[in-house]
Amino acid sequence: IVVALYPLGVHHLLLDDPRVFSGLLLGAALPWLFSAVNIKAVTRAAGEMVREVRRQFKIPGILEGTVKPDYDRAVDISTTAAQKELISLATLTVCVPIIVGILFGVAALGGFLCGIIVSGQLLAVYMSNTGGAYDNAKKAIEDEPCDPEHNRGKGSERHKCGIVGDTVGDPLKDTAGPALNPMIKVVNLLALILAPLLVILETSGTVEMLIVSVIALVILFGLTVWALRKSMKEADFGMMTAETIDVPQ
Repeated sequence: IVVALYPLGVHHLLLDDPRVFSGLLLGAALPWLFSAVNIKAVTRAAGEMVREVRRQFKIPGILEGTVKPDYDRAVDISTTAAQKELISLATLTVCVPIIVGILFGVAALGGFLCGIIVSGQLLAVYMSNTGGAYDNAKKAIEDEPCDPEHNRGKGSERHKCGIVGDTVGDPLKDTAGPALNPMIKVVNLLALILAPLLVILETSGTVEMLIVSVIALVILFGLTVWALRKSMKEADFGMMTAETIDVPQ
């Protein structure tokens, strides 16, 4: 980024520069937004899976073991959700750094990279360690002698709380935490490729470049808003009435 700023007479980035500091704050916020969208996507996929399981439970013979469940449908739900939910995450990862670079300049993009690296690294470690702690806490309770009367082992209140913690911890350590690493790499690579183009944009000052910038911003803002609205869709955990569930006879 600093090398790209040489044509503008800038040889270093200072935090007292409002553009750099603004980019730093925006970069620090992106990993949290990315993780929120990621966890929301996992919740929606889980809701779809729960709804399918409840539908199949109502098929005669499934619970008795005389009819084979439709495993292909469950696999299809998982693979489809993984591909569809990736669209919003990829859109945010690509659009946000470009918007920051066009609106605030290359210096702000440098601060943006610093913010996303520091915040993303700490958040990824936190999520991985927290999710692992929740998971191991449940396993530790299950290893205890079963004594619900004294709140020990399986069936106790501690075990129920451990299951809740494990349900929360699995998306943290298996999804949100590991996903931050490739996200940070993609943003950094995109910023390094974009920096020379932004310098040309800042130094040219022509009407044509201004029009191109405005059109690009409108498109990028539209894609970002669409991705955020898509990520806000609530999960459905199959809480439907018997009349709304299609059950094969």
